[in-house]
Amino acid sequence: MTSTATPPCLDIRSPLDGAPVGTLPIAGAHQLTAALAAARTAQHAWARTSPAERGAALHTAATALRARAGDLAAVQRAETGRPLAEALGGIEAGAATLDQYAELGPLRGGRTLLGQWHATDFTMPEPRGLLLALTPWNDPVAVACGLLGAGLVTGCAVLHKPSERCPHTGALLGEILADGLPAGVLHTLLGDARTGAALVRAGVDVIAHVGGSAAGRLIARDAAVTGAKTLLENGGNDALIVDADVDPAWAAGQAALGAFTHRGQLCTAVERIYVHQAIAARFQDELLRQARDWPADQPLVDRRHRDQVHAQVSAAVQAGATLLLGGEIPDGPGAFYPTTVLTGCTEDMAVLTEETFGPVAAIRIVPGFTEAIRLAAADRHGLAATVLTNNLGHAQFAWRELPVGTVKINAVFGGAPGGAAQPRGASGEGFGYGPELLDELVTTKVVHFEPAPPSGAR
Repeated sequence: MTSTATPPCLDIRSPLDGAPVGTLPIAGAHQLTAALAAARTAQHAWARTSPAERGAALHTAATALRARAGDLAAVQRAETGRPLAEALGGIEAGAATLDQYAELGPLRGGRTLLGQWHATDFTMPEPRGLLLALTPWNDPVAVACGLLGAGLVTGCAVLHKPSERCPHTGALLGEILADGLPAGVLHTLLGDARTGAALVRAGVDVIAHVGGSAAGRLIARDAAVTGAKTLLENGGNDALIVDADVDPAWAAGQAALGAFTHRGQLCTAVERIYVHQAIAARFQDELLRQARDWPADQPLVDRRHRDQVHAQVSAAVQAGATLLLGGEIPDGPGAFYPTTVLTGCTEDMAVLTEETFGPVAAIRIVPGFTEAIRLAAADRHGLAATVLTNNLGHAQFAWRELPVGTVKINAVFGGAPGGAAQPRGASGEGFGYGPELLDELVTTKVVHFEPAPPSGAR
């Protein structure tokens, strides 16, 4: 008898006004099995395709992505509420990353070794095989292009599961990129956390996950059983340290930029602020002034996430923090949340110990710079941190002492091209971007080659 049951779907509503965006079916077990088998088959030939040809395919994908940027940005705007200009910026960053890996991939080879005169010894990189990329909703195109591009140019086949919060964006991106690739090399599979867990346990060779720390821990646990290599860029709880010798207005501007950009929905957003007591009053006054002018017309990704942000703010206030601005869910449709400033925060509050991922500036006043560094370092996360200081000794002490992958001095955002860091602690492991990502996706083989003796020789 034929089943008439409706397959489970992802139902997406716009965080802008709550209007339906659309529904997409969740990939079933048979689709996952078929995609895994097809990817395995395709990877065999793809690994034997020359690196230059694989690079050319990425250049083609980058061109196609730029041509469809408007369509993709509109879909992302509808699903996540991200402003069109920011969405377009993320798409261009994704296309540029594809071009970058298209050029870098063919240049990264093995090396010769100095052995015996009559022998030849060398190392060669080989693709790990099948890459599972689990990507987030907050910058879905740029992050996905980095992982997918690196995997493809090194000769891996890729299974991509985009976040269940932006499946239409992920589906369209997959369609655009796959159009210029050999059949079976790239598969886009839609689903929720259960779909991701099933793929993790399916027996892939390497798993790259950008997302929350809780999911990352589950992935690492399952990968320990399957033997898959893991690259995890998980949650951050990035500190901003404000020294006594900086201009309070400038420091407040840096704090606002770090805490409120993209409504705080960035992995390297400023999550907690440690400000020296000597300038704390002026800093807070300036931050309040600037926060009131910060545009609040961008929603959070959905109401479920808004509830999580508001729960942390409310709990902090109940525990003794002072609410200086915001902190109330507005009336009306959508998933909007106001720019919020808290002071008097302590280490028993989630706004200081957990990733809030919302437009919340949580302030902790400290008696000195050394204490700020101690408090910033005493955290289970290890993604990034920023230090604002005019004291070169303090800057040197900070970057040496802070146990994070990235330390920024006097700028909450920025960095030279090609930089890549390894997160620490609960924030993950491995290089998830930059040129070093290419090395993560290959394994090295050593070859020792001696000629056979002539026939009949002894």
